[in-house]
Amino acid sequence: MVHDELFSRMVQAVIDGEKERAVELAQEALRLEVPPLEAIDKGYVVGIQKVGELFEKHDFFLPELVMGAEAMQAGLAVLEPELKKRQEERERLGTVEGDIHEIGKRLVCTMLVANGFDVLDLGPDVAAETFIKKVRESKPDLLLLSALMTTTMPEQKSVIEALKEARLRDRVKVMVGGAAVTPAWAEEIGADGYAENAIEAVEVAKGLVKTS
Repeated sequence: MVHDELFSRMVQAVIDGEKERAVELAQEALRLEVPPLEAIDKGYVVGIQKVGELFEKHDFFLPELVMGAEAMQAGLAVLEPELKKRQEERERLGTVEGDIHEIGKRLVCTMLVANGFDVLDLGPDVAAETFIKKVRESKPDLLLLSALMTTTMPEQKSVIEALKEARLRDRVKVMVGGAAVTPAWAEEIGADGYAENAIEAVEVAKGLVKTS
């Protein structure tokens, strides 16, 4: 296709973790009137997927994964305003985090976007009441709760209990993760899914959406 070389350069920018290059290529795509969704799917998404594959094979480590995610996000920041103008919608999904640590959440968000999910990122340190409000308003398929510290793990349980009290629990699948979280904890608090890392989170999310 006409724009294949541009897409290849986008892929490489993400693999190399070059944020400035990713921004330049996104701007070039807009100048060439490349459909933004096509640039995202054939350029930046392919790039982050390749980064994920390299991470799974242990050819890349956490710093490279973070740099790739940041490069992709930089490119998307240029393209997304135009994408919204054209009203090219993706499947809705909500993702949240229970404490002040964001790096894991950011990686999960990036990988989910790369695999076709529409992510509503509520940021760090979000109260249970906010989760409930957003589930009621946005009606997401999934709610993701992350806890890096053992001291914030109980908040995941509190959110699930709050969903039950608000009669919203049957409307959304809940996934939990984070360094402190285990499969046993996920089962104990009644979560629908657990993921150890960003790559696994994508597969679990896909499975939960299919069954919802």
